[in-house]
Amino acid sequence: MVVPPWYELPPQGYGGIELICAALIDALCVRGHEVTMFGAGTRTGTSARFVSTVTQPQFERLGHGMPDALHAARVDQLLAETQFDVIHDHTLCGPLAAAHRTAPTVVTVHGPADSELGDFYAALGDNIHAVAISEAQRRRRPELPWAATIHNAIDPTGFLPMHSADGPVLWLGRFSTDKGPDLAIQACREAGLPLVLAGKCNEPAEQRCLDEVIRPMLGDDVKLIVNGDRQTTNRLLSEARCLIMPIRWHEPFGMVMIEAFASGTPVVAMRRGSVPEVVRHGTTGFVCDDPSELPAALLRVGEVDPQDCVAHARSAFSADLMARRYERVYRQAIVQSRRSRHLTRRQSAVPAAPVRRLAAGNERRAGVLGRAPVVNRQLAGDR
Repeated sequence: MVVPPWYELPPQGYGGIELICAALIDALCVRGHEVTMFGAGTRTGTSARFVSTVTQPQFERLGHGMPDALHAARVDQLLAETQFDVIHDHTLCGPLAAAHRTAPTVVTVHGPADSELGDFYAALGDNIHAVAISEAQRRRRPELPWAATIHNAIDPTGFLPMHSADGPVLWLGRFSTDKGPDLAIQACREAGLPLVLAGKCNEPAEQRCLDEVIRPMLGDDVKLIVNGDRQTTNRLLSEARCLIMPIRWHEPFGMVMIEAFASGTPVVAMRRGSVPEVVRHGTTGFVCDDPSELPAALLRVGEVDPQDCVAHARSAFSADLMARRYERVYRQAIVQSRRSRHLTRRQSAVPAAPVRRLAAGNERRAGVLGRAPVVNRQLAGDR
Protein backbone atom coordinates (compact mmCIF):
# COMPACT_ATOMS: atom_id res chain seq x y z
CA MET A 1 0.00 0.00 0.00
CA VAL A 2 1.64 3.23 -1.17
CA VAL A 3 0.13 6.27 0.55
CA PRO A 4 0.88 9.97 0.00
CA PRO A 5 3.72 11.61 1.97
CA TRP A 6 1.60 14.35 3.55
CA TYR A 7 0.30 12.82 6.80
CA GLU A 8 0.84 9.86 9.09
CA LEU A 9 -1.85 7.18 9.27
CA PRO A 10 -4.43 7.46 10.62
CA PRO A 11 -4.48 11.25 10.26
CA GLN A 12 -4.78 13.35 13.39
CA GLY A 13 -6.70 16.07 11.55
CA TYR A 14 -7.38 16.65 7.87
CA GLY A 15 -6.58 13.77 5.54
CA GLY A 16 -9.42 12.06 3.69
CA ILE A 17 -7.20 9.79 1.59
CA GLU A 18 -5.21 8.85 4.66
CA LEU A 19 -8.38 8.00 6.59
CA ILE A 20 -9.53 5.72 3.76
CA CYS A 21 -6.13 4.04 3.50
CA ALA A 22 -5.94 3.42 7.25
CA ALA A 23 -9.39 1.82 7.27
CA LEU A 24 -8.60 -0.31 4.22
CA ILE A 25 -5.25 -1.49 5.57
CA ASP A 26 -6.70 -2.59 8.90
CA ALA A 27 -9.64 -4.32 7.23
CA LEU A 28 -7.30 -6.22 4.89
CA CYS A 29 -5.12 -7.27 7.82
CA VAL A 30 -8.18 -8.53 9.71
CA ARG A 31 -9.00 -10.59 6.62
CA GLY A 32 -5.59 -12.27 6.81
CA HIS A 33 -3.53 -10.29 4.31
CA GLU A 34 0.06 -9.21 4.91
CA VAL A 35 0.16 -5.49 4.16
CA THR A 36 3.27 -3.33 3.86
CA MET A 37 2.62 0.40 3.87
CA PHE A 38 5.02 2.91 2.31
CA GLY A 39 4.43 6.39 3.70
CA ALA A 40 5.84 9.31 5.67
CA GLY A 41 6.59 9.82 9.34
CA THR A 42 8.00 7.70 12.12
CA ARG A 43 4.92 5.76 13.21
CA THR A 44 1.69 4.22 12.04
CA GLY A 45 -1.49 3.50 13.92
CA THR A 46 -2.44 0.82 11.40
CA SER A 47 -1.78 -2.93 11.47
CA ALA A 48 0.53 -2.78 8.46
CA ARG A 49 4.28 -3.25 8.37
CA PHE A 50 5.44 0.35 7.98
CA VAL A 51 8.25 1.55 5.72
CA SER A 52 8.95 5.30 5.82
CA THR A 53 10.51 7.27 2.99
CA VAL A 54 10.82 10.50 5.01
CA THR A 55 10.74 11.02 8.78
CA GLN A 56 8.76 14.26 8.64
CA PRO A 57 5.26 14.22 7.07
CA GLN A 58 5.17 16.79 4.27
CA PHE A 59 1.77 18.41 4.99
CA GLU A 60 3.29 21.90 5.04
CA ARG A 61 4.25 21.38 1.38
CA LEU A 62 0.89 19.93 0.35
CA GLY A 63 0.31 20.83 -3.29
CA HIS A 64 4.03 20.98 -4.14
CA GLY A 65 5.28 18.46 -6.67
CA MET A 66 8.70 17.53 -5.31
CA PRO A 67 7.68 15.80 -2.04
CA ASP A 68 5.40 13.45 -3.96
CA ALA A 69 8.00 12.84 -6.70
CA LEU A 70 10.78 12.11 -4.20
CA HIS A 71 8.49 9.82 -2.22
CA ALA A 72 7.61 7.92 -5.41
CA ALA A 73 11.26 7.53 -6.40
CA ARG A 74 12.21 6.16 -2.99
CA VAL A 75 9.23 3.81 -2.95
CA ASP A 76 10.27 2.54 -6.37
CA GLN A 77 13.72 1.67 -5.03
CA LEU A 78 12.22 -0.11 -2.03
CA LEU A 79 9.71 -2.06 -4.11
CA ALA A 80 12.54 -3.45 -6.21
CA GLU A 81 14.04 -5.08 -3.11
CA THR A 82 10.97 -7.19 -2.19
CA GLN A 83 8.41 -9.30 -4.00
CA PHE A 84 4.74 -8.32 -3.67
CA ASP A 85 1.59 -9.83 -5.15
CA VAL A 86 -0.01 -6.47 -5.88
CA ILE A 87 0.78 -2.77 -5.36
CA HIS A 88 -2.06 -0.43 -4.42
CA ASP A 89 -0.89 3.11 -5.14
CA HIS A 90 -2.70 6.17 -3.77
CA THR A 91 -0.04 8.72 -4.77
CA LEU A 92 0.08 10.95 -7.83
CA CYS A 93 3.59 10.23 -9.14
CA GLY A 94 3.87 6.57 -8.13
CA PRO A 95 1.83 5.08 -11.00
CA LEU A 96 4.40 6.42 -13.46
CA ALA A 97 6.54 3.43 -12.48
CA ALA A 98 3.75 0.89 -12.99
CA ALA A 99 5.03 -0.30 -16.37
CA HIS A 100 8.29 -1.70 -14.97
CA ARG A 101 7.03 -2.99 -11.62
CA THR A 102 7.09 -6.74 -11.13
CA ALA A 103 3.63 -6.70 -9.52
CA PRO A 104 0.45 -5.15 -10.97
CA THR A 105 -0.47 -1.64 -9.85
CA VAL A 106 -3.98 -0.80 -8.66
CA VAL A 107 -4.67 2.93 -8.53
CA THR A 108 -7.56 4.55 -6.69
CA VAL A 109 -8.55 7.74 -8.51
CA HIS A 110 -9.16 10.13 -5.62
CA GLY A 111 -9.64 13.27 -7.70
CA PRO A 112 -11.86 14.46 -10.56
CA ALA A 113 -11.47 12.21 -13.60
CA ASP A 114 -12.65 14.90 -16.02
CA SER A 115 -9.46 16.91 -15.61
CA GLU A 116 -5.73 16.68 -16.27
CA LEU A 117 -5.70 13.93 -13.66
CA GLY A 118 -7.87 11.88 -16.01
CA ASP A 119 -5.53 12.70 -18.90
CA PHE A 120 -2.65 11.42 -16.78
CA TYR A 121 -4.31 8.07 -16.09
CA ALA A 122 -5.38 7.78 -19.72
CA ALA A 123 -1.74 8.15 -20.76
CA LEU A 124 -0.76 5.33 -18.39
CA GLY A 125 -3.36 3.10 -20.05
CA ASP A 126 -3.25 -0.61 -19.31
CA ASN A 127 -0.22 -0.24 -17.06
CA ILE A 128 -2.64 0.49 -14.21
CA HIS A 129 -5.89 -0.95 -12.90
CA ALA A 130 -7.90 2.17 -12.06
CA VAL A 131 -10.62 2.17 -9.42
CA ALA A 132 -13.32 4.83 -9.40
CA ILE A 133 -14.73 5.97 -6.06
CA SER A 134 -18.21 6.67 -7.44
CA GLU A 135 -20.26 5.99 -10.53
CA ALA A 136 -20.58 9.74 -10.98
CA GLN A 137 -16.80 10.05 -11.22
CA ARG A 138 -16.58 7.13 -13.65
CA ARG A 139 -19.33 8.46 -15.93
CA ARG A 140 -17.40 11.67 -16.46
CA ARG A 141 -14.48 9.75 -18.01
CA PRO A 142 -15.77 6.32 -19.10
CA GLU A 143 -12.81 5.54 -21.38
CA LEU A 144 -10.22 5.33 -18.60
CA PRO A 145 -8.80 1.87 -17.75
CA TRP A 146 -11.37 1.26 -15.02
CA ALA A 147 -11.23 -2.05 -13.18
CA ALA A 148 -14.09 -1.33 -10.77
CA THR A 149 -16.07 1.27 -8.85
CA ILE A 150 -15.61 1.02 -5.09
CA HIS A 151 -17.09 3.57 -2.70
CA ASN A 152 -14.81 4.93 -0.02
CA ALA A 153 -15.47 3.65 3.47
CA ILE A 154 -14.62 4.08 7.12
CA ASP A 155 -14.45 2.07 10.30
CA PRO A 156 -17.88 2.99 11.74
CA THR A 157 -16.76 2.02 15.24
CA GLY A 158 -14.46 5.05 15.22
CA PHE A 159 -17.47 7.38 15.45
CA LEU A 160 -19.92 7.90 18.31
CA PRO A 161 -23.57 7.96 17.13
CA MET A 162 -24.65 10.71 19.54
CA HIS A 163 -26.72 12.88 17.22
CA SER A 164 -27.96 16.15 18.75
CA ALA A 165 -31.31 17.18 17.28
CA ASP A 166 -31.00 20.67 18.78
CA GLY A 167 -27.38 21.25 17.80
CA PRO A 168 -26.06 23.62 15.16
CA VAL A 169 -25.79 22.89 11.47
CA LEU A 170 -22.25 21.81 10.58
CA TRP A 171 -20.23 22.60 7.46
CA LEU A 172 -16.99 20.62 7.36
CA GLY A 173 -14.41 20.74 4.57
CA ARG A 174 -11.59 22.74 3.07
CA PHE A 175 -12.17 26.44 2.56
CA SER A 176 -13.00 26.63 -1.13
CA THR A 177 -15.94 28.16 -2.97
CA ASP A 178 -16.34 24.75 -4.64
CA LYS A 179 -17.33 23.44 -1.20
CA GLY A 180 -19.91 26.21 -0.72
CA PRO A 181 -19.17 27.58 2.77
CA ASP A 182 -20.78 30.86 1.69
CA LEU A 183 -23.91 29.00 0.59
CA ALA A 184 -23.98 27.29 3.98
CA ILE A 185 -24.00 30.67 5.74
CA GLN A 186 -26.78 31.98 3.50
CA ALA A 187 -28.95 28.86 3.89
CA CYS A 188 -28.62 28.73 7.68
CA ARG A 189 -29.39 32.45 8.01
CA GLU A 190 -32.51 32.08 5.95
CA ALA A 191 -33.57 29.05 8.02
CA GLY A 192 -32.74 30.86 11.29
CA LEU A 193 -30.32 28.14 12.40
CA PRO A 194 -26.86 28.48 13.96
CA LEU A 195 -23.91 27.24 11.92
CA VAL A 196 -20.47 25.88 12.72
CA LEU A 197 -17.96 26.35 9.89
CA ALA A 198 -15.06 23.96 10.48
CA GLY A 199 -12.51 23.98 7.70
CA LYS A 200 -9.01 23.22 6.57
CA CYS A 201 -6.96 26.29 5.74
CA ASN A 202 -3.33 25.49 4.91
CA GLU A 203 -2.92 26.36 1.25
CA PRO A 204 -2.90 29.91 -0.25
CA ALA A 205 -6.17 29.41 -2.15
CA GLU A 206 -7.88 28.25 1.03
CA GLN A 207 -6.58 31.28 2.94
CA ARG A 208 -7.88 33.61 0.23
CA CYS A 209 -11.31 32.01 0.35
CA LEU A 210 -11.45 32.36 4.12
CA ASP A 211 -10.20 35.95 4.22
CA GLU A 212 -11.93 37.39 1.15
CA VAL A 213 -15.21 35.44 0.98
CA ILE A 214 -16.04 33.98 4.39
CA ARG A 215 -14.80 36.38 7.05
CA PRO A 216 -16.86 39.32 5.68
CA MET A 217 -19.98 37.13 6.00
CA LEU A 218 -19.43 36.04 9.62
CA GLY A 219 -21.79 37.06 12.38
CA ASP A 220 -22.96 35.94 15.81
CA ASP A 221 -24.84 33.06 14.20
CA VAL A 222 -21.66 31.49 12.78
CA LYS A 223 -18.89 29.84 14.76
CA LEU A 224 -15.59 29.48 12.91
CA ILE A 225 -13.13 26.62 13.58
CA VAL A 226 -9.95 26.45 11.51
CA ASN A 227 -7.81 23.32 11.16
CA GLY A 228 -9.53 21.32 13.88
CA ASP A 229 -7.97 17.98 14.77
CA ARG A 230 -9.68 14.62 14.28
CA GLN A 231 -11.04 14.52 17.83
CA THR A 232 -12.63 17.95 17.34
CA THR A 233 -14.23 17.13 14.00
CA ASN A 234 -15.65 13.85 15.31
CA ARG A 235 -17.17 15.71 18.26
CA LEU A 236 -18.67 18.34 15.95
CA LEU A 237 -20.24 15.62 13.80
CA SER A 238 -21.93 14.09 16.86
CA GLU A 239 -23.12 17.45 18.18
CA ALA A 240 -24.61 18.70 14.90
CA ARG A 241 -28.29 18.55 14.00
CA CYS A 242 -27.17 17.92 10.43
CA LEU A 243 -24.28 18.28 8.04
CA ILE A 244 -24.70 20.74 5.16
CA MET A 245 -22.81 20.05 1.93
CA PRO A 246 -23.72 22.78 -0.58
CA ILE A 247 -21.05 21.85 -3.13
CA ARG A 248 -20.69 23.66 -6.45
CA TRP A 249 -18.59 21.00 -8.15
CA HIS A 250 -18.95 17.34 -9.11
CA GLU A 251 -17.21 15.97 -6.03
CA PRO A 252 -16.02 12.41 -6.73
CA PHE A 253 -17.08 11.19 -3.29
CA GLY A 254 -17.19 13.26 -0.09
CA MET A 255 -15.98 11.32 2.94
CA VAL A 256 -17.61 13.73 5.36
CA MET A 257 -21.06 12.44 4.38
CA ILE A 258 -20.41 8.90 5.58
CA GLU A 259 -18.62 10.23 8.68
CA ALA A 260 -21.82 12.14 9.46
CA PHE A 261 -23.97 9.04 8.95
CA ALA A 262 -21.71 7.01 11.27
CA SER A 263 -22.32 9.73 13.88
CA GLY A 264 -26.09 9.47 13.43
CA THR A 265 -26.18 12.86 11.71
CA PRO A 266 -28.31 13.44 8.58
CA VAL A 267 -26.91 15.21 5.52
CA VAL A 268 -28.37 18.04 3.45
CA ALA A 269 -26.50 18.35 0.17
CA MET A 270 -26.66 19.58 -3.40
CA ARG A 271 -27.29 17.05 -6.18
CA ARG A 272 -23.80 17.07 -7.60
CA GLY A 273 -21.10 14.44 -7.99
CA SER A 274 -21.60 11.36 -5.84
CA VAL A 275 -24.23 12.89 -3.54
CA PRO A 276 -27.21 10.95 -4.99
CA GLU A 277 -25.24 7.70 -4.60
CA VAL A 278 -24.43 8.36 -0.96
CA VAL A 279 -27.47 10.16 0.50
CA ARG A 280 -30.80 8.34 0.57
CA HIS A 281 -33.22 11.21 0.05
CA GLY A 282 -35.77 11.34 2.84
CA THR A 283 -34.12 8.52 4.79
CA THR A 284 -30.56 9.68 5.64
CA GLY A 285 -30.97 13.30 4.59
CA PHE A 286 -32.13 15.49 1.73
CA VAL A 287 -30.75 16.12 -1.76
CA CYS A 288 -31.44 19.56 -3.22
CA ASP A 289 -31.41 20.63 -6.86
CA ASP A 290 -30.99 24.35 -6.20
CA PRO A 291 -29.42 26.35 -3.33
CA SER A 292 -32.80 27.99 -2.72
CA GLU A 293 -34.07 24.59 -1.50
CA LEU A 294 -31.45 24.27 1.24
CA PRO A 295 -33.18 26.30 4.01
CA ALA A 296 -36.39 24.25 3.84
CA ALA A 297 -34.38 21.01 3.81
CA LEU A 298 -32.47 22.11 6.91
CA LEU A 299 -35.76 22.59 8.73
CA ARG A 300 -36.87 19.06 7.81
CA VAL A 301 -33.92 17.07 9.20
CA GLY A 302 -35.94 16.23 12.29
CA GLU A 303 -37.87 13.81 10.08
CA VAL A 304 -34.73 11.65 9.68
CA ASP A 305 -34.14 8.83 12.17
CA PRO A 306 -30.49 8.93 13.33
CA GLN A 307 -30.47 5.12 13.52
CA ASP A 308 -31.19 4.95 9.79
CA CYS A 309 -28.07 7.05 9.19
CA VAL A 310 -25.93 4.77 11.36
CA ALA A 311 -27.32 1.64 9.71
CA HIS A 312 -26.62 3.10 6.25
CA ALA A 313 -23.00 3.83 7.16
CA ARG A 314 -22.45 0.34 8.56
CA SER A 315 -24.15 -1.55 5.74
CA ALA A 316 -23.01 0.42 2.69
CA PHE A 317 -19.76 2.12 3.72
CA SER A 318 -17.94 -0.20 6.11
CA ALA A 319 -14.21 -0.83 5.80
CA ASP A 320 -14.79 -4.59 5.63
CA LEU A 321 -17.06 -4.20 2.59
CA MET A 322 -14.50 -1.93 0.92
CA ALA A 323 -11.72 -4.47 1.62
CA ARG A 324 -13.73 -7.35 0.14
CA ARG A 325 -14.38 -5.33 -3.01
CA TYR A 326 -10.71 -4.44 -3.37
CA GLU A 327 -9.79 -8.10 -2.91
CA ARG A 328 -11.65 -8.86 -6.14
CA VAL A 329 -9.76 -6.11 -7.96
CA TYR A 330 -6.43 -7.36 -6.60
CA ARG A 331 -7.15 -10.93 -7.74
CA GLN A 332 -8.25 -9.72 -11.16
CA ALA A 333 -5.10 -7.60 -11.53
CA ILE A 334 -2.86 -10.50 -10.49
CA VAL A 335 -4.49 -12.90 -12.98
CA GLN A 336 -4.23 -10.38 -15.82
CA SER A 337 -0.60 -9.66 -14.96
CA ARG A 338 0.30 -13.36 -15.00
CA ARG A 339 -1.42 -13.88 -18.33
CA SER A 340 0.41 -10.91 -19.81
CA ARG A 341 3.80 -12.17 -18.58
CA HIS A 342 3.03 -15.66 -19.89
CA LEU A 343 2.13 -14.25 -23.31
CA THR A 344 5.29 -12.16 -23.36
CA ARG A 345 7.43 -15.21 -22.56
CA ARG A 346 5.77 -17.22 -25.31
CA GLN A 347 6.33 -14.47 -27.84
CA SER A 348 9.98 -14.08 -26.85
CA ALA A 349 10.47 -17.86 -27.19
CA VAL A 350 9.50 -17.83 -30.91
CA PRO A 351 12.76 -17.99 -32.95
CA ALA A 352 13.42 -14.94 -35.09
CA ALA A 353 13.31 -15.33 -38.87
CA PRO A 354 16.78 -15.60 -40.47
CA VAL A 355 18.16 -12.40 -41.94
CA ARG A 356 19.55 -12.69 -45.48
CA ARG A 357 22.57 -10.63 -46.28
CA LEU A 358 22.26 -8.77 -49.55
CA ALA A 359 24.90 -7.28 -51.72
CA ALA A 360 25.11 -3.53 -51.56
CA GLY A 361 23.18 -1.80 -54.31
CA ASN A 362 20.73 -4.68 -54.92
CA GLU A 363 17.69 -2.49 -54.23
CA ARG A 364 15.27 -4.43 -56.45
CA ARG A 365 15.94 -7.74 -54.72
CA ALA A 366 15.74 -6.04 -51.32
CA GLY A 367 12.22 -4.95 -52.15
CA VAL A 368 11.18 -8.50 -53.00
CA LEU A 369 12.55 -9.84 -49.71
CA GLY A 370 10.84 -7.17 -47.62
CA ARG A 371 13.83 -4.94 -46.87
CA ALA A 372 12.75 -1.28 -46.91
CA PRO A 373 9.71 -1.74 -49.16
CA VAL A 374 8.53 1.86 -48.68
CA VAL A 375 11.80 3.16 -50.08
CA ASN A 376 11.52 0.76 -53.01
CA ARG A 377 8.00 1.99 -53.82
CA GLN A 378 9.31 5.53 -53.86
CA LEU A 379 12.14 4.51 -56.15
CA ALA A 380 9.70 2.74 -58.45
CA GLY A 381 7.61 5.88 -58.60
CA ASP A 382 10.68 7.93 -59.52
CA ARG A 383 11.41 5.54 -62.36
